[in-house]
Amino acid sequence: MTLFDSPDFANHEGVHAVFDEKSGLKTIIAVHSTARGPAAGGCRMWPYASAEQALTDALRLSQGMSYKNAMADLPLGGGKSVIIGNSRTDKTPALFEAFGRAVDGLGGQYWTAEDVGVSPGDLAHASRVTKYVAGLEGHPAASGDPSPVTAEGVFRGVRLCVERAYDRDLTGVTVAIQGVGHVGAYLAEKLHAAGAKLVITDVNEQALAAVAAKTGAQIVAPDAIFDVEAEVFAPCALGGAVNLQSLSRLKGRVIAGAANNQLATPEVGRLLFDKGLLYAPDYVINGGGIINVAAEIIGIENGTAFDADWVNAKLDRLALTLAEVLDRSAAEKRPTHEVADEMAKARIADATRVKAAA
Repeated sequence: MTLFDSPDFANHEGVHAVFDEKSGLKTIIAVHSTARGPAAGGCRMWPYASAEQALTDALRLSQGMSYKNAMADLPLGGGKSVIIGNSRTDKTPALFEAFGRAVDGLGGQYWTAEDVGVSPGDLAHASRVTKYVAGLEGHPAASGDPSPVTAEGVFRGVRLCVERAYDRDLTGVTVAIQGVGHVGAYLAEKLHAAGAKLVITDVNEQALAAVAAKTGAQIVAPDAIFDVEAEVFAPCALGGAVNLQSLSRLKGRVIAGAANNQLATPEVGRLLFDKGLLYAPDYVINGGGIINVAAEIIGIENGTAFDADWVNAKLDRLALTLAEVLDRSAAEKRPTHEVADEMAKARIADATRVKAAA
């Protein structure tokens, strides 16, 4: 099967594979759409079992960024990059400088930022050779780590879904969080402050211990998180957590978390809707981080300082957009992911028409 025949190709504008022999860099940069503006999306480093798996991840994440940026009403298109490698053992400054050259070679079509396995410190090396890096410190437009803003948006989304599904606030609600990395840890703190009870899991034992110490969360084994008696399941790790097997084990009525590509397949989204579960589409609820990044990109391009008020206004608007998705889902008796996809595609199509007519 060729790239263009892949079910995940989804009319990408460009897919760029770059290899740098000296540093060992193997990266794929996928640009799904630039209809609304330059493509933007983070860089993920992961020890993929094959190049095919890395390509599939890049394509799916890139399309998801197009939808996410459209639903967050940002002047950005969608893109994503993946680096094949172990983030704990394979990182070097030279590798990220080579990645920066790959990004720069696209001439501004794509802006990168951090994602799973990649830190602002890593991307500081990339920024030595390209300006198309966001999420860093040290300049007037700097937005810093976007994780706290992502967590804030997810927190608001969880609160809204609990109100819709249970007609109550978060006090005493049990939330099962799968993954307590950067975003998951911040989300746990926000939920704890709001009175929620937490059950957490992660493959990183140190991260688990740190979050549990701050929030009093109960720790369970990774596979056991699906069996927790919780009102909310919050996937905050890698994609595909909501699948045929896990769906049959979940006890609550709300699925709302920070992970990308939470549904293993669209059919799973239909099944959970038929079961009466409320799902917050991932690329809607987790849009806070890219809003933060967008503010930095705008500042860099315009030579202005980071605008926190603009970010907060976009977060408020994002919550209203999620509410609109939930309202339409209930009124039209359709799964939330189908409603969100339709809305995102319409926004991108409108931008495409405007761009073509210009």
